[in-house]
Amino acid sequence: MEQIRRDIYLKRLIDRRENGLIKIITGIRRCGKSYLLFNLYRQYLLDSGVDASRIISVPLDDEDYLELHDSGKLSEYIKQRLTESGMWYVFLDEVQLCKGFEAVLNGLNRRGNVDIYVTGSNSKFLSSDVLTEFRGRGDEVRIYPLAFSEYLPAYRGDKYDAWLDYYTYGGLPLILSRNTDELKSKYLIDLCRELYLKDIEERHNIRNDEVMAALVNILASAVGSLTNANKLAKTFVSSGVNANDKTIGAYIGYLLDAYFISKAERYDIKGKKYIASPFKYYFTDVGLRNAQLNFRQQEENHIMENIIYNELLFRGFNVDVGIVEYSERCSSGKSVRKKLEVDFVCNRGSQRYYIQSAFAMPDQEKMRQEQKSLVHIGDSFKKIIVVKDRIKPWHNEQGILVMDVLDFLLNPNSLEL
Repeated sequence: MEQIRRDIYLKRLIDRRENGLIKIITGIRRCGKSYLLFNLYRQYLLDSGVDASRIISVPLDDEDYLELHDSGKLSEYIKQRLTESGMWYVFLDEVQLCKGFEAVLNGLNRRGNVDIYVTGSNSKFLSSDVLTEFRGRGDEVRIYPLAFSEYLPAYRGDKYDAWLDYYTYGGLPLILSRNTDELKSKYLIDLCRELYLKDIEERHNIRNDEVMAALVNILASAVGSLTNANKLAKTFVSSGVNANDKTIGAYIGYLLDAYFISKAERYDIKGKKYIASPFKYYFTDVGLRNAQLNFRQQEENHIMENIIYNELLFRGFNVDVGIVEYSERCSSGKSVRKKLEVDFVCNRGSQRYYIQSAFAMPDQEKMRQEQKSLVHIGDSFKKIIVVKDRIKPWHNEQGILVMDVLDFLLNPNSLEL
């Protein structure tokens, strides 16, 4: 397997070098946080002239470092290697495994000549309590599984074959080292059962709970559909499983906390306000979504929507589901208020884009349906429809950009076409 480049994330770390803050690299387990820090970023430091002896690396998920899960011993281990002169670089992997790590990090940060980088696989250590302990000294860099533009250069085959594998098996880096469909499927199914869900169950003391497994299956089956804890609880009751909305809400929180899924809120575009539930949930990796269903439900249209959502997060956008209200005359001549949905409202600084995911647009009627919500928005921000069809990017008579999903994913400037 060729070396996988993570240039966007590497640059984010380089931009934060020696900024006086604790760099916190977060993301789902197995997405490449350790590789980014211990391989790519370490090599960058070495290439920039840093002596290897000045990089202190502590992989806390390694059994050789179990005793350093004690914060006092961790602090002692690091400090006895430091001197007052020169800059030191400290890498701590899976820092949440050390109880009381906040005090260790704050103590090191006060020294002034220690540049600190930590990784973690759940958001608990970014909770309000921990951020209070950091007192504004934390600087988060969120990592995702491979975007398609990162995946393709390491894939042996053309971009169309790569797309078939990517929407089936996702972008966890080690999937590229599995050479058969059987090995890829087994890798992902085992990860779901033996790592991610078991980790959540152990962390939250869930024992033999069929509700969590059923909940993940439901979310996977209806990826990108509007739902909430109350609606899901009714689904459970109708199928004979006893689960109330509080339990469902807590379990969704656990999945979000582990970065297994992401939540998109609804935003009233004209009213400029957020709308309470229901929400949409997307899987951080579509391969894990498919594995959870034993690869039985391969709806490429829904998976493509999930991939587009993940790509927008990868590019640093805040992503919401848009709601557009408009008035329309009914057959009796009365004015009727209606609502339409925009798949994604994407904001990054002063930039905003409206994006529809449309698997296929075989005729003008389908085009009319897909663009209807976009044309009712009424502002001047760019509007885009992403399709599966192999086409060159073009603008229709409404000024809406229509492009192929592969062009969207592979061109870093695709939103500017």
